[in-house]
Amino acid sequence: MSITAAQVKQLRERSGAGMMECKKALVETGGDIEAAIEHLRKSGLAKADKKAGRVAAEGAIVQAGDADSAVLVEINCETDFVAKDNNFRSFAERAAELALQTGSGDVSALSGADFGGGETVELRRQQLVAKLGENIQLRRTVRVRVEGGVIGGYIHGDRIGVLVGLKGGDEDLARDVAMHIAALNPPYIDADAVPGDVLEKEKEILRAQAEGSGKSAEIIEKMIVGRLNKRLAEITLLGQPFVKDSDQTVGALLKSRGAAVVAFERLEVGEGIEKEQSDFAAEVMQQARGS
Repeated sequence: MSITAAQVKQLRERSGAGMMECKKALVETGGDIEAAIEHLRKSGLAKADKKAGRVAAEGAIVQAGDADSAVLVEINCETDFVAKDNNFRSFAERAAELALQTGSGDVSALSGADFGGGETVELRRQQLVAKLGENIQLRRTVRVRVEGGVIGGYIHGDRIGVLVGLKGGDEDLARDVAMHIAALNPPYIDADAVPGDVLEKEKEILRAQAEGSGKSAEIIEKMIVGRLNKRLAEITLLGQPFVKDSDQTVGALLKSRGAAVVAFERLEVGEGIEKEQSDFAAEVMQQARGS
């Protein structure tokens, strides 16, 4: 039977699938829109399953927030090209809105949320995989909540996202601190937040370095204390020199503004994912030899 442009348009609007996918589904279902939608859903699931094993280390960090809460969501794909696609961006932004609304930091719960039109986030993800042809994954979501304080956020090039919650101060200060965290990536707020096992390991390293100096035990202990304080300043937010004014630490900046950091979260696209390494020059040579 003949499939009209109007039928294809209707199916595209309802399913979000590509034009050729819609036309093919309509042909295989005899022009039945409802059957074609079901066909696309099954096809999307099959394609999503097939691509699920492929490395997805590109993508975007997206932010959503309200008066006392904000979230970051990392959504991965395989290439930077798809990460900039409008369909991918729209999906990511809607997922962040839903992460904020549901109040859950669990990706599986977010996947089951109602995306709209009676479809879940997971179903829309599958459809997006079928449409864009890449493995697309909801990887992580984090939240910062501060009652009676302020939350600042900063997204750097869609690849690094930071949220900072303050008691005191204002949103501009929170954003400045978020920019600092994006740049220097401190693991802890202050020395009190550094786990005991991390402190002990640092002390062991410093002791081994100091004992080779030939100094007396008393001097060695003083050396360890001094070097440990220096190390703690390097790995704590409050101890680091402020990225926009290295003459003062972040701690001094906050104190001067009557503010304190309650919590912060930082996400970076593809962090911890082992990427496939490729030798571009070797690929070009191989293609040249083949031709």
